[in-house]
Amino acid sequence: MTSASYGPDDGGLEDRVPFLARLENGERTALLGLGRELRFAPRVVLLHQREPSSHVLFLVQGWTKVTAAAANGYEALLALRGAGDVVGESAALTGRPRSATVTALEPVRAVAVEHARFKEFLGRSPAASFALLGLTADRTRAADRRRLEFASMSVRQRFAVLLLDLARSHGRRTPDGVELAVPLSKQELAGSVGASREMVQRLLRELREKDAVSTGRRTLLIRRPDVLRRIATTDQAASAIPSPPRPRAAETAVHEGDAGH
Repeated sequence: MTSASYGPDDGGLEDRVPFLARLENGERTALLGLGRELRFAPRVVLLHQREPSSHVLFLVQGWTKVTAAAANGYEALLALRGAGDVVGESAALTGRPRSATVTALEPVRAVAVEHARFKEFLGRSPAASFALLGLTADRTRAADRRRLEFASMSVRQRFAVLLLDLARSHGRRTPDGVELAVPLSKQELAGSVGASREMVQRLLRELREKDAVSTGRRTLLIRRPDVLRRIATTDQAASAIPSPPRPRAAETAVHEGDAGH
């Protein structure tokens, strides 16, 4: 099985088409005209998990991370959202507290639209309603696909796939390789693949020894994506091959004798 997350001809990127890009120019202008512009500095929280919801945010500039914390304190990185994306729409439509925290990774500009105005706009615009429905379906399908892929992988494989995915979607090409354009900590990377921070540190050390990556404070440069692809595909193919049946004692003796030639 080859993961769609890092295939060279991957067509499953519909979830990455942001909401505002799915609207016609007139609808997009009308929607943004309903709100007020807000600015956030790096590492500032835009939306807090479990808090009551009063507005939806439409990102105009800058990258954010979407995280969720479990009762035991473990924090998982759910997604990265950038210009054109909408965040907080689920709470607006369901009336429930926010299910995740959204934090700025760099300077962010956003437009906040009150729930009532947003729902009135959707009621007047069937095209916008269908665009939001399509976005929700695409995000759900992408999350399901990732869960299915990751269920069959080791942490090492999942981490290689994650780095390749980030390089493709958030990479900046340099003379030395592909630099991740979004600053993520080791804990945030660990939360993406369901691992501990210590495990991610070990995996990064292994990749540095292979000259596949180089790291700094919240910076990561992918120098040899071929090494990551080999880990993701070769290891995955090997893990999918069932182990041969264990030979009986007499057969073992024959094979051990053959091994000496």
